[in-house]
Amino acid sequence: MNRKPLLAGALGCLLLLAGSASAAPRTVTDPKAPRALTGESPVQVKWTDPAQFTEIRSSTNRFEAQSGNWVQQLADYLRSSASKRLPPGQTLDVEITDIKRAGEFEPQNGPRGNDVRIMRNIYPPRMTLTFTLRDATGGVVRQGEEKLIDMNYLGNTGLLSNNDPLRYEKRMIDDWLRRLLPPTRR
Repeated sequence: MNRKPLLAGALGCLLLLAGSASAAPRTVTDPKAPRALTGESPVQVKWTDPAQFTEIRSSTNRFEAQSGNWVQQLADYLRSSASKRLPPGQTLDVEITDIKRAGEFEPQNGPRGNDVRIMRNIYPPRMTLTFTLRDATGGVVRQGEEKLIDMNYLGNTGLLSNNDPLRYEKRMIDDWLRRLLPPTRR
């Protein structure tokens, strides 16, 4: 039996696993995970340690709550949406300090209840952030802390995909940006 192809295949699998393990953090609490978006943009977004976010601290399924890169996805969405609304020359700096995603895991609902995020009115999405909006000269236009919450998240309809697991949080971000950066009349 020729073992060279078997060894080569096993080595290839190990390299693939090693490469994918270092390609992206496995959890939002990974110490190697980014804590800010990089790149040139008039909108800068950073966040505090997600291990301290309500989503993870109070979850009945911490493994599921911290898996993936949902914090960075929300930061990317915030940057993209704000960039489209921001008047030319203005800049926006945002720091996300807490997130509680919509829904909750309910382990009392059977053996698989801990694996499914249940959406009920009592589990609205929440986000706390600080921001500074500056004009073209660097002067502060507006700044402060915002505590976002969408108590009617199940009743709101929107243009976001029903397949997006972060659709409720993204809609909440859009609502805040509409208040912060209303459309300008031309």
